[in-house]
Amino acid sequence: MTPQKALEIARSRGYDLVEVAPQAVPPVCRIIDFGKYQYEQKKRAHEAKKKQVVIEVKEIKFRPATDEHDYNFKMKHAKEILADGNKVKATVRFRGREITHKELGLQLLDRLEKDLAESGTVEFRPRLEGMQMMVVFGPKK
Repeated sequence: MTPQKALEIARSRGYDLVEVAPQAVPPVCRIIDFGKYQYEQKKRAHEAKKKQVVIEVKEIKFRPATDEHDYNFKMKHAKEILADGNKVKATVRFRGREITHKELGLQLLDRLEKDLAESGTVEFRPRLEGMQMMVVFGPKK
């Protein structure tokens, strides 16, 4: 029917003419209460948002001369983060002349990669950005 006729019917019943599928050919309209329609749409969007899973990226910082105990503690913490379903960004921060020994940072991140192999997968290989070398791990599916 024509939009004018539909609008006339809706107004006579005390409702609104709402276009629900504008991309359809021809566009689909309904005679409903617009306030109630908006409320239902908002409710559906809220339910969908509730079911969404937000993945966070949590950072763990190392130094090239990180001690064994500190390394183990941070590695276990990274395993817990991956078990929770979040990503881990492991960073080795160089200070001063430590940057001349990039291989120490690379060894540390390679060791971490081997230790976290059963918990997560590497998303970004170790790379140097300024005075930091970083790698990103994602949880295993």
